[in-house]
Amino acid sequence: MTKTILIPLPSYGCDPTEVAIPWKMCREHGLNVVFATPDGNPAIPDQKMLHGQNLGIFKGLLRTRKDAVEAFTMMQSAAEYQTPLKYVDLNADDFDGTLLPGGHDKGVREYLESTILHKLVADFFKAEKPVAAICHGVVLAARSLDLETGKSVLHNRKTTALLKSQEMTAFQLTRLWLKDYYLTYPGLTVQEEVTAALSDRTKFIEGPTPILRDDLKHLYRGFTVKDQNYVSARWPGDAYSFGLEFIKLLDA
Repeated sequence: MTKTILIPLPSYGCDPTEVAIPWKMCREHGLNVVFATPDGNPAIPDQKMLHGQNLGIFKGLLRTRKDAVEAFTMMQSAAEYQTPLKYVDLNADDFDGTLLPGGHDKGVREYLESTILHKLVADFFKAEKPVAAICHGVVLAARSLDLETGKSVLHNRKTTALLKSQEMTAFQLTRLWLKDYYLTYPGLTVQEEVTAALSDRTKFIEGPTPILRDDLKHLYRGFTVKDQNYVSARWPGDAYSFGLEFIKLLDA
């Protein structure tokens, strides 16, 4: 029986790579994909990332890579992307797993702060269904509480996420013209918030220094952390490794 996965997105601001590459890999693996947004309208990706708008001299380094742009263009025309469900209509029982992409523009706050998604993600963990989170998607998981313990579903898990060094470097490189665009929550980095939700700081795994982005021929460049039914990754440069590990969880 074909498995169905859920990919919830904010109305605006998802990272193109972190959505499109895993989507393409899942589709090619024969999985059904369902998207969801707050209002049931197709998600609009972070335009700066997708087109390199206003990224200045660092455009080539920071913008979405060509292969991910092509994958996103394909995804945008897919029926499932054009007809997403509404957050309020979601039930973990209807899916075999969920994938939580990231994005750093302020628009992703409605996604990260959604109490509907917090409960939904907790339900996936309670049912021990595969959950994959990358970059800021790990923040959504960290904010999802186990109703029995009142603690984060990640409290006793090993995880990674966008590193503080990555977040602050991107901010410093572009702050003169983009201000705090790269800081979703100024004053609190992703790594700091996620680590605070864990039972032990050593459960946050930074991995090797992220420099080059991965692809199917260079999976060694990517980095993921797997703990039981949960897999996490740090940034768009881990997207192929991340998608592959999620598929392995679904096949297990």
